[in-house]
Amino acid sequence: MRCWPRAEHALIVAMGALAALAGCATLDPPKPWEKGDLARTSMRFDGDPLAARATQHIYQSKEGAAGGGAVGGGGCGCN
Repeated sequence: MRCWPRAEHALIVAMGALAALAGCATLDPPKPWEKGDLARTSMRFDGDPLAARATQHIYQSKEGAAGGGAVGGGGCGCN
């Protein structure tokens, strides 16, 4: 029984991982008939739009600023 050197073993594992990842990649964007699946309500970050609007309203009332709820920052800017 022959023991493989570590470099050959690592190369074989790396090639296998690369081949597995290459099978998952695609370069063309979704087709028009596939975009309907991406626009489903279950694909939204906020599952309940009414609750998200209420949360955003409370945030705006407390901070005194509108918008920017998805990114850091906000407020009056007088730091």
